[in-house]
Amino acid sequence: MLLDGLAFPESPRWRGDRLWFSDMYACQVMTVDLDGRTESICAAPQQPSGLGWTPDGRMLVVSMVDRKLLRLEPEGLTVFADLSDLAPSHCNDMVVDQQGRAYIGNFGFNFFDEPPKPTVLILVTLDGQKRVVADGLLFPNGMVITPDGDTLIVGESYASRLTAFTIRSDGSLTSRRVWAELQGATPDGICLDAEGAIWVASPMTSEVLRIIEGGRVTNRIPTEIQPVACMLGGPDRQTLFILEAPLIRPEKGRARKPGRIETVRVKIPGAGLP
Repeated sequence: MLLDGLAFPESPRWRGDRLWFSDMYACQVMTVDLDGRTESICAAPQQPSGLGWTPDGRMLVVSMVDRKLLRLEPEGLTVFADLSDLAPSHCNDMVVDQQGRAYIGNFGFNFFDEPPKPTVLILVTLDGQKRVVADGLLFPNGMVITPDGDTLIVGESYASRLTAFTIRSDGSLTSRRVWAELQGATPDGICLDAEGAIWVASPMTSEVLRIIEGGRVTNRIPTEIQPVACMLGGPDRQTLFILEAPLIRPEKGRARKPGRIETVRVKIPGAGLP
């Protein structure tokens, strides 16, 4: 185990020599190195989730409850885009492309009290403009962008599938297609490797899966606690970081702090974004 005592770790990103992540219910963006040393980067009172960086190195943070995209400036977090008029419920994960364009998902419904409803994927450009680029998605969650920058793949948690889009030059998404049906697995956080396979954290089946396009599973890693996200990192990008936490209401997560980060060495290194 790399780290425990977390409220709800989410949205891991390997950057520099550290893993960056959101401790969602603790309302903190944090880092941890391979020796387990942690640092708190900033507080996000409305629950942070997706993380990314602009081309000039400024960090972007999805603020879930108030549905905003924040940017970390020397004076602290500032509002970069208010998404509350486009996102019907809590915003969640995000992937930022090489041009600094942010693709952001949202729940689409009250997670603990309502049945699932289709929702949208939102694009925020580097100048802060926002627009819907896809709709009809069932809980769009973790996302990856292929190394050539041409394809975005998103996990639809409540459809048990990975859905791919072609990215147009203006950031719009087209040519929607099913990348893989997951046969009961629930994709939460995902990451891409150099062979084009996707590692999928599946909390409802308590396992992390490596899946190739079309749906064949090549590897399964069972977990004791529900895995909610994963990321390939380390100096060679061959360390799979698995973020685990039970899916419980925020107040219980804050009180118990059951979340943790595990590591597993893998053969194929990470690729693409995030």
